[in-house]
Amino acid sequence: MTPALMWLAGGLVLLVAEVVMPGVFLFWLGLAALGTGMVVQVFDPAFAVQVVAFALFTALSIGVALRLRSHASRQARTLNTAESGLVGRSAHALAFEGREGRVRVGDSDWAARLPADVPTPAPGAALDVVGVSGTVLIVRPSTP
Repeated sequence: MTPALMWLAGGLVLLVAEVVMPGVFLFWLGLAALGTGMVVQVFDPAFAVQVVAFALFTALSIGVALRLRSHASRQARTLNTAESGLVGRSAHALAFEGREGRVRVGDSDWAARLPADVPTPAPGAALDVVGVSGTVLIVRPSTP
């Protein structure tokens, strides 16, 4: 068996092992081994150069993994928060006493608060959600 085929077979074994075992680390090592196998197939370098190529491909693939993880964690921080789904939506006033009251957004009723410069809306008035404070929506009259 040629060195190139050994690297390619090792890469495939690592990819299969990734499917069987939990985690995502072997995937990146498998890709590095496949990349090294392709380099060895084309250039047929000495063993020391093969090891250096594998180390470089490993560093590159782990760098890609960390970048993808960072991007995914940034998205996850805002994925299912009240702010991400409610700000900008339309609401209808149910009842207000002063600045505190209740509004309907979609099919749910929410506690709501008006900013100090906004007059108390009549029941049924159209409002816009402009912020969220805990479980209380901050609303303003809708602008046409």
